[in-house]
Amino acid sequence: MKNIFKNFLCLVSLFTMLLSCKSDKKAESITETKVVEETVKIPTNTIDILTKSMEFIMPDTIASGWNTFKYDNRANETHFFRLSKMPEGITAENFKKEADPVFEEGMDLINAGKAEEGFAAFGKLPEWFSKCIPTGGSGLIAPKSKTYTALSLEPGLYSMECYVKMPNGKFHSTMGMVKQVFVSETTSGNVAPQATDTINIREDGFHFNPDIRTGKHIFQVNVESQKLHENFASTDVHLVKLEDYANKDELESWMVWYDPKGFITPVPNGITFLGGFNDAFQGSTGYFYADLKPGKYAFISEVPNAKAKGLFKEFEVLD
Repeated sequence: MKNIFKNFLCLVSLFTMLLSCKSDKKAESITETKVVEETVKIPTNTIDILTKSMEFIMPDTIASGWNTFKYDNRANETHFFRLSKMPEGITAENFKKEADPVFEEGMDLINAGKAEEGFAAFGKLPEWFSKCIPTGGSGLIAPKSKTYTALSLEPGLYSMECYVKMPNGKFHSTMGMVKQVFVSETTSGNVAPQATDTINIREDGFHFNPDIRTGKHIFQVNVESQKLHENFASTDVHLVKLEDYANKDELESWMVWYDPKGFITPVPNGITFLGGFNDAFQGSTGYFYADLKPGKYAFISEVPNAKAKGLFKEFEVLD
């Protein structure tokens, strides 16, 4: 009887210890989750960019170093902003007068069914165009939505543009969405955000952990490898929400601007763009924020044959 009672006490003691351990682990887990949540705070010292229709409303001069850009797209069309560091002596006026008309001429020919002539027209691009350095920007963002993107910029003169197309096929850049931005020698004093998730751009596509949970995220994009694709664009990352009825083949085709139906308003049915990180030079890093609900999503780049290149990858967000 004594032994039975003794064994019973041992079992009670062991059970109590297990409960205590489980409780401690649960508390530890809650604390860790809280810490992660606290790191995903939208910064208040942002550089604000506003689009009401076909323009970028923002300061003409910004500090160099790390800055978080809040892009508020109040327009009725999907937009983005893309920054390029311009070669010495080149300004945004050169883009408007020497580059935009070439793209417009080529696109008009392609839309008219003269693809060969259209692509030949792109050969008229000025020599300085290939010397522009892509330095990032936001991904595509749906109408009446905001997105946050963190970039580190060197001092110099930059061109900001959006080249999504109007329903009539005209580029937004030819409608006024080209802006000159001067990045000064004065540094912002900001540091890079603390990421919750990482996307690596490599030669064989996107690499990331697909176990992405609901809630707030800061995605760090590392451009480990970069290349110029057939559409004069280098690899970027756009975050898209996919409804069950979304046509993924249609989305992949839409991401190619020189396709007559590509990069044009409206976007394909069942598709909502949530931002991302625009193309930047090899070795660079950028960040974008996202608050994800349960559902189906994808990372996709604005390049031809994105899926075959490993640049169209789907994932599901769970609770």
